[in-house]
Amino acid sequence: MASSVWKGYLSFGLLSIPIRLFTAARGERISLNQLHEVCHTRIKMPLFCPTCDRKVERSEIIKGYEYEKDQYVLFSDDDLDKIEPDSARAMEILEFVKVDEIDPLYYDASYYLTPEDEGKKAYSLLLKAMEDSGYAAIAKVTMHQREHIVVIRAREQGMTLHTMFYQGEIREVAEFTHQDKVEPKEQEKKLAMQLIESLAATFEPEKYRDEYMESMQALIAAKQKGLEVTATTHPVRAPVIDLMDALRKSINAKPAASAGKKPPVRSISSASQATQSTRKSNKKAAG
Repeated sequence: MASSVWKGYLSFGLLSIPIRLFTAARGERISLNQLHEVCHTRIKMPLFCPTCDRKVERSEIIKGYEYEKDQYVLFSDDDLDKIEPDSARAMEILEFVKVDEIDPLYYDASYYLTPEDEGKKAYSLLLKAMEDSGYAAIAKVTMHQREHIVVIRAREQGMTLHTMFYQGEIREVAEFTHQDKVEPKEQEKKLAMQLIESLAATFEPEKYRDEYMESMQALIAAKQKGLEVTATTHPVRAPVIDLMDALRKSINAKPAASAGKKPPVRSISSASQATQSTRKSNKKAAG
């Protein structure tokens, strides 16, 4: 059974719906450890106090804010509990907005929002109302020692919650915000639209895979068996000189969707050995 990351109430007017949040997605990656080159021993990072010249236990650690060099304001857990806002226990819906009005740039992490047994009726009512109206809810919730602004969306199976960046956290990059716009020619726009239409497809997330991680798994399997590792070949790319010619060639080439094709096993000299080793590695990763 999955463990929840937050438990409290979703407040909607005078309604309070007891809910839980569950992590909806997490990144998957292969982690490489740092080893000592001489003996291949994993490097450890102990908790060490240079003043006392000894290792310290986690129970000896407190939190502090550095306001000047080596000068700290100290905090106990009780201190932090005293300043917890109401949103630490209940998230109040502040307003409703249209989902398509929210710039995806603001989205951060995603969670499933589920009701407790006693809140299922009110949850279903709010879910149905949001589905029919096309509105999403904006609320605040405090978790992991931070107050988040969140958007709650209605989906077919239930509600999802997405933490969002605050306006002050969105970085303005001069190279992006102050670009000189170049007006393309009509013929160029027409060919660009044809190229887009030739690659148009229904979004099917199951088609897409992390080919780099699959290659890394194959590389690990090859190393374990002492097999030859071959370098990946990359196409030579150069800036487009003739835009019209490049568009025509792209359309005529009838490119296959790269996300749907099976990535080649690049790291093992024997294809059959690579396939078997990769499957074993995938089973271990899945376990």
